[in-house]
Amino acid sequence: MARRGSYAKGVAKREEILTTALDVIARNGYRRTSVRELADAVGLSQAGLLHYFSSKEELFQEILRKRDEVDTEMFDFDSEQPIGAFFDVIRHNSEVPGLVQLYAQLSTEAGDPEHPSHEYFVERYAAFRGMFGGMLRDEQAAGRLDADLDLDRIGNLFLAAADGLQTQWMLDPSIDMAEHVAYLWQLITRKA
Repeated sequence: MARRGSYAKGVAKREEILTTALDVIARNGYRRTSVRELADAVGLSQAGLLHYFSSKEELFQEILRKRDEVDTEMFDFDSEQPIGAFFDVIRHNSEVPGLVQLYAQLSTEAGDPEHPSHEYFVERYAAFRGMFGGMLRDEQAAGRLDADLDLDRIGNLFLAAADGLQTQWMLDPSIDMAEHVAYLWQLITRKA
């Protein structure tokens, strides 16, 4: 029985680390947050913190996975208008610049097939394209999108626009990412 309790404590500590890391990185920024600071925030040494992850890269990857989980719970993608939840997530990103920095940095590094987070990002983009594609198909079936639009391409363009706007926003915080993506949505939903 001790093993099962020990396992549950390990899972709980890992969740505490990830939840705390979301707050610390959102507040301080990715580049200004060290593993030592994350460890201190949860009462562990650096080695103790990394005991819960196979590497520093996995730690940061799991922080992003936790961010997606929290965002999915916070914003209602199952509503009548899931595109609104997409806009809300983008709007929320402007409130957590450190997490946007982490995402941009790690996603760029993961372009290397040898990077530890490569497969995570491949799977993440496939999942988001699938989710967005389903939303677009529903919009098309409801008659709000032209029947001749290539929905796979539209989905890719929206994800590219969201990621690209995040990069522009990091360089110029006056850019309203959600407004720009909402405008793109208006362009494709406007019928000739």
